[in-house]
Amino acid sequence: MEPTPEQSPHHAYPDHWEADVVLRDGGTARIRPITTDDAERLVSFYEQVSDESKYYRFFAPYPRLSDRDVHRFTHHDYVDRVGLAVTIGGEFIGTVRYDRINDQGRPASAPADEAEVAFLVQDAHQGRGVASALLEHIAAVARERGIRRFAAEVLPANNKMIKVFRDGGYTQRRSFEDGSVHLTLDLEPTEKSLAVQRGREQRAEARSVQRLLAPGSVAVIGTGRTPGGVGRTVLRNLLASGYTGRTYAVNRAFDEGLATLDGVPAHRSLGEIDEQVDLAVIAVPAHRVPEAVADCGEHGVQGLVVLSAGYAERGAEGRELQRELVRQARSYGMRIIGPNAFGIINTAESVRLNASLAPESPARGRIGLFTQSGAIGIALLSGLHRRGAGLSSFISAGNRADVSGNDFLQYSFEDPDTDVALLYLESLGNPRKFNRLARRTAAVKPVVVVKGARHSGSTPPGHAVPVSRIPDATVSALMRQAGVIRVDTVTEMVDAGLLLAGQPLPAGPRVAILGNSESLGLLTYDACLAEGLRPRPPSDLTTAASPQDFRDALAEALADGTCDAVIVTAIPWVGENGEAETGDGQVLAAALHKAVAGGSAKPVAVVHVEIGGLAEALAAASSTAAPRPRTVTPAADRTQAATTPSTGPARSTAPATPAAPEAGPAPEAPTTPPVRPGPGSPADPKAGPAPEAATGPGRIPAYPAAERAVRALAEAVKYAQWRRQAAVPGKIPEFLDDTIDEPGAAALIEAQLATAPDPRGRPLTHDEARELLGRYGIAVRPTLPAPDPGAAVAAAGRLGYPVALKTTAPHLRHRADLGGVRLDIADEEALRRAYGELTDLLGKPAELLPVVQAMAPRGVDTVVRASIDAAAGAVLSFGLAGAPSELLGDTAHRLVPATDRDAAELIRSIRAAPVLFGWRGSAPVDTAALEELLLRLSRLVDDHPEVVSVALEPVVVASHGLTVLGASVRLAPPPARSDLGPRRLPNY
Repeated sequence: MEPTPEQSPHHAYPDHWEADVVLRDGGTARIRPITTDDAERLVSFYEQVSDESKYYRFFAPYPRLSDRDVHRFTHHDYVDRVGLAVTIGGEFIGTVRYDRINDQGRPASAPADEAEVAFLVQDAHQGRGVASALLEHIAAVARERGIRRFAAEVLPANNKMIKVFRDGGYTQRRSFEDGSVHLTLDLEPTEKSLAVQRGREQRAEARSVQRLLAPGSVAVIGTGRTPGGVGRTVLRNLLASGYTGRTYAVNRAFDEGLATLDGVPAHRSLGEIDEQVDLAVIAVPAHRVPEAVADCGEHGVQGLVVLSAGYAERGAEGRELQRELVRQARSYGMRIIGPNAFGIINTAESVRLNASLAPESPARGRIGLFTQSGAIGIALLSGLHRRGAGLSSFISAGNRADVSGNDFLQYSFEDPDTDVALLYLESLGNPRKFNRLARRTAAVKPVVVVKGARHSGSTPPGHAVPVSRIPDATVSALMRQAGVIRVDTVTEMVDAGLLLAGQPLPAGPRVAILGNSESLGLLTYDACLAEGLRPRPPSDLTTAASPQDFRDALAEALADGTCDAVIVTAIPWVGENGEAETGDGQVLAAALHKAVAGGSAKPVAVVHVEIGGLAEALAAASSTAAPRPRTVTPAADRTQAATTPSTGPARSTAPATPAAPEAGPAPEAPTTPPVRPGPGSPADPKAGPAPEAATGPGRIPAYPAAERAVRALAEAVKYAQWRRQAAVPGKIPEFLDDTIDEPGAAALIEAQLATAPDPRGRPLTHDEARELLGRYGIAVRPTLPAPDPGAAVAAAGRLGYPVALKTTAPHLRHRADLGGVRLDIADEEALRRAYGELTDLLGKPAELLPVVQAMAPRGVDTVVRASIDAAAGAVLSFGLAGAPSELLGDTAHRLVPATDRDAAELIRSIRAAPVLFGWRGSAPVDTAALEELLLRLSRLVDDHPEVVSVALEPVVVASHGLTVLGASVRLAPPPARSDLGPRRLPNY
């Protein structure tokens, strides 16, 4: 909304203050600045406010606003006087205003940094979190305008408003003066205010998804009059699923005399329906969608599933239609799944909703599934159904113009019916937020992700999202840091999901292998080694083993304290006539179920080869199986039980297993929601058995190949280790504070950016970079220019022999393989000779830009980098220097700020890490010094977001200490941090 000419011409309308927000009950609203065009809206809004609320606002009876009041409340300069309104359907439901004041409480201008603030919310919308959302946004506006404190006068009886201020998390002071409560709020964000903001965001966004998945009534708009078609298919699936709510068929083309269709009420428009409609499924052509959305908004529909295609997947014109669709729906307080969606499913017994194009509702289970692709959604539903797995919920978001994977994580975090969240994603609209939400959710239940469109270099059609420059390998590393189980294919996602939903998390990487096939056992053993597990020699029960032998061997392995997981391998029994015996699958499954019925805390997986009925029987719940505990056991607390002799024929078929180090990053400790004990969660002894489902305790996952079972188990092992580390988060060492000059670095950065002619920033010179890094205790070895042999000799004299001579031309930098570096030059004669060889080989000094540098102690050459991606945030990277590491992509990454544990894991997670720890008899290097360097660099880019990139190359790590031989730093105005501002829905 643009301002009129009556407003101050020197303060343009701040459209960046406009925001869509999710309120406490899951509905949406729009926050925007108030303009002079809002006079009638303001008067209408005020007329709907109760006398009591008016009294609380003005401290006296105030039945109506005068013309002077209306003028004052609609005319703002957007600096010293600002008003914001919350709107739904274009009408005000709440307002807030601040006026800058001086020390005496009188109107003032900058540099006064205090403002008086006042709120007013319609009584019908109180309790929805309107005032809390307004406080976040008006505080952000005030900080932008140089205001640091809010002052408010509140009547003692106005408990709701006092609670809004008290619960905001800001530092505040209260006093009682002249019959009112005087509140002063410091607007600088605190850890508490940020936690409050994110907690409200989580509850509101989770509620918005819950409203979509559990509606009390559904209308299918665009239901065909004849069988077939999208709308009629959805209606048929709704009825077939046994949906517990009310269902309506809507089509403006229905005959006036048509009362029912497929047994449900039929209407030409929503206006004909006398009852509340919670969810509308829209299946009409794209050009008719706006009319349908308006009809929904006018009649109080809470959410939309838009199946219609013809939007952003069609190009620029369709993308604008999609944006307008989102704007229109949000203006009425509705959220959208889609457009171009496949639909949603909720298998909860109290809902039984199948508002999708899936012809068959999945069984009820403990897996939540989100996909951005309808085709992948179909494949996943089919694959889970074939494996006997069930779902708690399913969302196929299509173009995901509104509801996204982030919203699904918010919902899954607190959904007691979901133990595992599976997501197929083709784009990340807000990587920072995804990482934060995934880290918190993964701390209480597994999150498994497949990322499509990894190498296309472009956003999938229909997904209008910010583009991230970071490579997919970095995205994968950052997901792992957040506890996300990143897999490559949807098959691997189903494999991992089945294990995680049905089995406890392993306490470690030790695996027992048993079965009736020596060859299949060896394949499983090899697969375990390839995945970094520690398998015991396989126990071959021989082909004569009976189901009872399997049961006894599995029970023995589960009781054995020297293993953390069990893989059972099985091939068909062959009769005397050479044919496989039938019915053995059910018998073997029953035996295995009985072995695990004792409640072992170890996961079990089965690898089978063409045993009919085994997978289905294993997926079924055993009627005698009690819920198995699902705990993450610290390695130090594991008990070593004595191993009893096997009762069946067995022999060792593999050599001793080499030890595999455990590794994995740890997150910050999150807040745990009140959820049902799931995989990795401590079991509640007071809780009753879980509801009957197709995945859950007692169901043993079966796999047709050893590699698939082992890969799923390996992911569970890594995730369990991450969970254990999450319980004790890493720290940033306090000793860094004593050797860091943060104000000095800030002054240097400000001075350098002030002289930069390019608004995109500038690279620092070598000396400038050395000075800045030195403020954070990072010493860079000096280099001296050598434009000619004489200058080189003079530089060596200043630095002291031995020295190195190297080129700094961009095309030769860090390319020792091209001959641009001469090391261990002991005297002047050798230096002059090296200088001549360099220029004869590579070109003139003016082209080579040679420098002289004192030699560093011998060690391992490494590279340390930090960079800021506008979408993902600051990333810290580490690897060995040289072409092999670059070619193999052997670089590790962590998000900033890095903890001591992050730094330790960073240097140990590259494949070439053994070189640092004494590989082939070499001396181990000083990894403690390397970890400290990583922490210092992390602190620098975290404290100063203007430092957009740093490269320390090479960093020579010796047995004692390290030397930074080269450094490049680039400064630029910091990118906007959307994750630190007030809550808002994205607008793509």
